[in-house]
Amino acid sequence: MKLVLDTNVVVSGLLSPFGPPGDIIRMVASGDLELCYDARILSEYRKVLLRQKFPFDRTHVEDLLEQIEVCGYVITGKPLIKRLPDSDDESFLEVALEGEAQYLVTGNLRHYPVKKRQGILVLSPREFLEIYRKKK
Repeated sequence: MKLVLDTNVVVSGLLSPFGPPGDIIRMVASGDLELCYDARILSEYRKVLLRQKFPFDRTHVEDLLEQIEVCGYVITGKPLIKRLPDSDDESFLEVALEGEAQYLVTGNLRHYPVKKRQGILVLSPREFLEIYRKKK
């Protein structure tokens, strides 16, 4: 199953491994989910996860990013026709569109207004897991 994860889901999943974001991160780490990404997304993951305010071990962060690179799909997104309110979120939607991801999962649904999603299903981690579990 191909999807794009907003950085907030990755951070939440590592900070609280027993909630929906944590379940998603475990599924990514085990290879059950295939992430679409580009260099901007990986760079943002790395930059945020290695901030001093987070207790993440650098080796574990690099292992997760390597897993994403090995099992995921590197995508070159095209600029959006309809810009998002926050340009920092655009790479996630661009990659989801170009990579034909089934879902974009985010903890900030309001950052992806319905009229600007261009057909991509944007879900919260909990919503994604409900759909995922019904398909199994």
